Formats: sequence, structure tokens, C-alpha cells
Amino acid sequence: MYKKYRSFKLLFSFLLASTIVLSCTEQKSKKAINKKPNIVLIVADDLGFGDIGCYGGDIQTPNLDELSRRGIKFSNFHTAPMCAPTRAMLLSGNDNHIAGMGGQGNVTEVFGYEGRLTDRIVTIPALLRDRGYHTYMAGKWHLGKTPESNPHQKGFEHSFVLLQGAGNHYSNRSALFDGLSSYTEDGISTQWIEGNYSTDFYTDKLIEYIGSDNRDNKPFFAFAAYTSPHWPLQVDKKYWKKYKGQYDDGYEKLRERRLSSLKKAGIIPNDATSPPSHERVLPWDSLSNQEQKKEARKMELYAGMVDNLDHNIGRLIKHLKDIGEYENTLFVFMSDNGAAHRDFINDDRFSSLKEYYNDDFDNMGNANSYISYGPQWAEAGSSPFRYYKDFATEGGTNTTMIICGPNVNRKNEIHYGFTSLLDIAPTFYEVANVTYPVVYNGNNVYPLKGKSLIPFVSGKSNKIHDSTYVFALEHYGNAMLRKGNWKITNFTRPFNIENFALYNLSNDIGEQIDLKESEKEKYAELLDEWIRFSNEIKIQTPTPRPIDKGL
Repeated sequence: MYKKYRSFKLLFSFLLASTIVLSCTEQKSKKAINKKPNIVLIVADDLGFGDIGCYGGDIQTPNLDELSRRGIKFSNFHTAPMCAPTRAMLLSGNDNHIAGMGGQGNVTEVFGYEGRLTDRIVTIPALLRDRGYHTYMAGKWHLGKTPESNPHQKGFEHSFVLLQGAGNHYSNRSALFDGLSSYTEDGISTQWIEGNYSTDFYTDKLIEYIGSDNRDNKPFFAFAAYTSPHWPLQVDKKYWKKYKGQYDDGYEKLRERRLSSLKKAGIIPNDATSPPSHERVLPWDSLSNQEQKKEARKMELYAGMVDNLDHNIGRLIKHLKDIGEYENTLFVFMSDNGAAHRDFINDDRFSSLKEYYNDDFDNMGNANSYISYGPQWAEAGSSPFRYYKDFATEGGTNTTMIICGPNVNRKNEIHYGFTSLLDIAPTFYEVANVTYPVVYNGNNVYPLKGKSLIPFVSGKSNKIHDSTYVFALEHYGNAMLRKGNWKITNFTRPFNIENFALYNLSNDIGEQIDLKESEKEKYAELLDEWIRFSNEIKIQTPTPRPIDKGL
């Protein structure tokens, strides 16, 4: 009798447990089916083109690698050459001048140079919020410091943001001047808690925001605007020590390895070559042993920051899996521009930084150290392209991008066709079933300039842009225009239209062979496109840039 009872009890327990599991699974499935996809936009700050594993890089990024296996890597994705114009273009789907960020760090009343997001555009979070999405942000804002410019006024329901362009990763100390950084949460001024690490803390905030509304069955848009691996290079030892010794042979060797590994990963053509180094880059063998030792440590720190960044992306992914939202989330990961070359602490104009920061070798990577890896490592990070951040060359604008999740039916693919950050907003609007307005809050808004990626990533189309599509940008005289595989580039100061050079990127992604004399008709065609573009966005005659407080 006891055995029968025990058998019945075990059977009942099994059936009850199975019912609970099936019920939970069914609830999660219904939850995913009954609402629009969530959207997670992850932006790394100053990440190099070939840094991460799935692009052939030597830094351990298993979580990003897994996202790439679930979707598509883009080898020809373009941003602006600096942080603020990229963010303006990304969140508006329009040119940085139309959005108000024609000159990073400038605040004027001149059209295009207001230094904040204008009423000529409407932001992604504003339209998604209107469509029933929760909207969250954590990280770097860099699109205006006044209350009316705050993300809380631009569509974000919850946000914890660094208002300026760069901050200490561990403290409230500014990385741009002698003083403190400015932070707000939900539009209210707040303080950084000493000891928190930036990438860890921003991830904590996003997990907190997502979790707080998880029970209402509404979709969410989460913008992870990380400040890593932007200088100063700071990270806990457990992340950088695993790369100790990996870069002892120098930045020239790393540049060679990156060129080879990008080819092996299928990201760039096998016949690609690296252009000559920038004149600022000193040969590795001209450095003393101590200088080489310190240089290698810079790259170890940088690698550790990217490693930690991937770890936190993994934390965010795990949280979404735990709450049953992972499969119903569209992920877009990108860098905001090419690798960074700035080294402010060794610039005499920023000498006050040395009153707080200590860059002794034994202190490198700590909260009171201020390390930048400079043009030498930035060139390795931008291989096989010419130059790096600031420049409108491919090294400043051709960056990493991964997309995966709902509607992405292509798996573990590489897309070689041209795409840009202007395509992100139309993609999100198609996913969320948003109709882009002509008028918003009583203001006429400019039409979107990009094209949704959904027809391509879903497998319904084999291309995104045809050879007639024109993409152009300008920022402090760094200018470019692309039409098909042809590109004109200009970074000569002072700006003069005659200084545009012409390149055929189908066989010269390093922009090494100027064809404007041998392809005069094509050159004239692209210059005509440039004149139309510059008139449309009302470019002002570029002047020498003031010392920028937001690089």
C-alpha cells in the first residue's frame, strides 16, 4: 500500500512540476508573441575595427561573437568620425547638422551648430515611446548639457547619463578639465559614487530599468551608450592581466596581425594592404626599452577594457534570458567611430590634469591614472584603413556593426555592401511599426536619410543601397561623400573644395591612390553631389576648431 502511495505521490509531483514548467514556458512564449520586439542598441566608444573576436581580433569577446553567429557582421558600416555627431545622426536618422551637431563642442545660434538636438528632428526614443515602448538609456549622452537638451526631454523614460564626452571610469573626476563631470538621472543632477566602474554600473542601471517594468508586457528600447574603451584607459587588473605580454612586440606588429586576421575572418579582401603610417607615429624600434614596456601596457589596458565590455554585454544578455525576453530582442552593436588617437594629458593645453592624475608605470590603469594609447595603437586598431578618429577617412568612419534577433533570418553572415548609422532609425521604426512624421510637436521635421535594414536582414532583399545612393558628412572640415564605390575625402586645413581627393574603394579601401586627375568625370560628378549636400545642410565655412571639451 505504501509503495503504491509513494509511486502515486512521485507521479503527482512529476506532473505538477511538468505543468508548472509548461505553464511558465507557455507564459514566456505568449509574452513574446503578444508584443513587438524589444530593441537593444549597444554603442562602444572608440572601439577599433578589428578588435573583437568575430572580426578576427585577439581580444576575448565570446558574447559579441555569439551575437554575430546569430546574425550578421557588417564590414562596410559607416559612422561620423567623432562621438557627438555620430550620436546625433544615430538617434535622429539624419545629418549631424540637421540634428544640430555640426561642430562638436560648439554652442551657437547658427543653423546646424547649436550644440544640441534641435526640433528639426525627432528622436528614436520619442517615437518608440509614443508607440508604447519603455525607453531606457545608460552611459554617454554628449548631445547638450542644458535641462531642455537632457535625454529625459528627448524621449527617454529612464536614463543615467554622463553629459560630457569623457569621464573617469571610477570616479566623478573629469577626464577633460580640472573639475568634476556632470551626471543626471531622469533629468535630475546626480553624483557618481566613487569606486563604481563605468561599464559595470551602466549595465547595472539598464538591468534595473528593464527589470522594473518587466511585468507590464510592454516592449522596451534600451540604449547602452558605454564609455569603454574611451580614454583614460582604466580597468580592474583581472581583465588586463590576461593580456600581459601579448603586445610586447609593438604596434607595428599588431597592425600587421590585424590586417592578416581580418582577412582570415573574411571581413576584408585578401588583397587589401595597409597605407603608410601617420607622420606622428614613431617606429617601435626607435623607442627605449622602458618606453616600449609602457606602450605595451597601454594596449594591455585597452584590451582589458574591451574584455570587460564584452563581459557586461554578457550580463545584459543573461538578464534578458532570465526574464524570457532574449529571443524577442533585436540587438544592434556598433562602435561610434574609429579608434582614438588623442592624448590630452601630454598636451600642454591640458597641463592641469597632471595635478590629479599619475601616469607612472606601476599606477597605469588605476582610477588616478590617465592613459591614452595614441595614434600608434589607434592605427593598429583601424587597420587596414587610413588614419583614425577625427578623420573622414575610412579609418575614422568604417566601424564594427552586428545585428541579430527577430526579423534577422541571415545567420553567421558577413555583409560587404555599404551601410551607415542613418539606416538604424528606419530599421527600428519598421520593427516597431512606427510611421515617421512630417510634423512632431508642432515642428516640421526633416525626412529620414537612411533605409531600413529589415528587407535585407530578413532575407527578402539581397542589397540595402544601390550604386546611386549618396552618403556624405562634414565635421570641422573633415569631409567625405560616397556614391557607390566612389568616394571623395577632404581633411586638409584650411578647408577648400579643391582639396577633395577621389578614391575607388572597390580596390583601394586604404585610400592610397588619388584618381581625381585620371577620373575627371567621376570626380566632377561627386563634387556636384557635394555642393548639393553642403547647400542642403548649410555648412558654414569651417574655421579652426577650438579646444574641444568632448572628444
